[in-house]
Amino acid sequence: MGRGGGMGNPVNVGIAVQADWENREFISNISLNVRRLFDFLLRFEATTKSKLASLNEKLDTLERKLEVLEVQVSSATTNPSVFN
Repeated sequence: MGRGGGMGNPVNVGIAVQADWENREFISNISLNVRRLFDFLLRFEATTKSKLASLNEKLDTLERKLEVLEVQVSSATTNPSVFN
């Protein structure tokens, strides 16, 4: 029968300790990669917001220029003598 110490077979304990370390290392690696992914997503969001803001400004400028051109074309079609 077994001894009263409760430690079990030293080989089994060694295997359990090794498995525990492997599990802890795996969890640590997963945690590190989740943190890296989170950091990447934060940087990506900031960069994307910045680029979208820049594109929005350019689009606003183009829309204003288009409105001016539309007015000029409209004026030219209603009053062609301006170009004679």
